[in-house]
Amino acid sequence: MGKIALAIHGGCGVMAKLGLSEAEWEAARVDLGHALKAGWAVLSTGGSALDAVQASVVVLEDSPHFNAGYGAALNAAGEHELDASIMDGATLEAGAVTLVRRIRNPVKAARRVMEKGEAVLMGGHAADEFAKVEGLDVVEPNYFTTEKRVKALAAMKAHAAAGTAAAASESEKHGTVGAVALDSAGHLAAATSTGGYNNKPVGRIGDTPIVGAGTYARDGLCAVSGTGKGEFFIRYAVGHEVASRIGYLGETVEQAASKVIMEDLKPHAIGAGLVAVGADG
Repeated sequence: MGKIALAIHGGCGVMAKLGLSEAEWEAARVDLGHALKAGWAVLSTGGSALDAVQASVVVLEDSPHFNAGYGAALNAAGEHELDASIMDGATLEAGAVTLVRRIRNPVKAARRVMEKGEAVLMGGHAADEFAKVEGLDVVEPNYFTTEKRVKALAAMKAHAAAGTAAAASESEKHGTVGAVALDSAGHLAAATSTGGYNNKPVGRIGDTPIVGAGTYARDGLCAVSGTGKGEFFIRYAVGHEVASRIGYLGETVEQAASKVIMEDLKPHAIGAGLVAVGADG
């Protein structure tokens, strides 16, 4: 069996506790471990990178401790609008959903969009209905709401009213989950899921569902999942930029990722991070 590799993230920044108990913090750490184990179980038994990243992200979407799926951020209207994407590095096939409100696991819907092959990106009510027709779990919008996110929305509205939104912690402003993997056949895959950021404008779409920005995978190069201020990830086409630096300049994954995050994005004083795995793990 060839080399396998897996990396996950639960969002950039140091999370403000917002009244969480030590038990809740420990639960978040446990869920990260479960996400790693879920993806690794796929890879270690010869499964595909695509199945592995989906398995890891589903665990994080089902956890109330991260900004994706259950426990996702609320927009300015106090509603959830969720985004997710997934990409197969072997074929460059990809699928994404945006502005969905009823899909329990948006990453599963993104995978189904990819597999159907009729679109790469579907959004809003149509995407919710697509998931329902495809037999995926759909829920009432309030399923995703947690007390922590209600408090976070109130805090961001207070920051906005006081003109101090820029000073809020990264966890108050952003948050995303993602996974990247290399399987034993040498194939790469990436998946990312998010609720956006607290108090975001209604209808705002960030980098997570944009292939080449928040998510990218290409065999022989790398798989990337990003987190942070999505507008800048879109402008810099971050995922594709990392891959391009590897492919055209011969940089390592570490060099390419560092260049994009620490040199291209850092001057903008935004929260930004990514996980990436290369063709050699």
